[in-house]
Amino acid sequence: MDQLRVAFAPGVTPDKWKKVWRERHPRLPLSLIPIEAGEGREVLDEDRADMALLRLPVDRERPSALHAVTLYDELPVVVVARDHWVAAAGERDEIPLADLAGEQLVLPHPSGWAPDVEQLAFPPMTVKEAIEVAASGTGVAIVPMSMARLYRRKDATHRVVAGLDPTQVALVWPRDADSPLHQDFVGVVRGRKASSSR
Repeated sequence: MDQLRVAFAPGVTPDKWKKVWRERHPRLPLSLIPIEAGEGREVLDEDRADMALLRLPVDRERPSALHAVTLYDELPVVVVARDHWVAAAGERDEIPLADLAGEQLVLPHPSGWAPDVEQLAFPPMTVKEAIEVAASGTGVAIVPMSMARLYRRKDATHRVVAGLDPTQVALVWPRDADSPLHQDFVGVVRGRKASSSR
């Protein structure tokens, strides 16, 4: 292996680990590969990356088994236009999920939650596009906080949603490719010192 290739989903920021990796492995570059949301399994299956930083859930068994180490949770936020009633809540206030039951959800939520009212037939879209639509006032989008920050817009705002589970960010890699280098990178992202054992 002449480099360790790590793919990362939008909103996940692996740069902090690159410096630590460089200190531990000065002769083995860490190549960071940005990918689209939902593309993590594909880049591993196609051998375009050795490991991936992505949001769960992901199929850990098919087409091949994956190791997964959960790193942290991301709070769900609702993204709305600046003149939406949600924007009147303080930035630290949480919006109860039940209060969004009458809204148009522009992007299906991974949990399966949907508002009680009949929904418009929005076309499939990326998170960035969903935030643009929410900013227009047509509906709302519920996304991980890091995604709302990544695609921040002056005509939109976001508030934390109470009542939805957080999104989990994990480091995943094929079980059959596990190696001491993979385990070293796990140690880096988990904050273990170079001298510590697993």
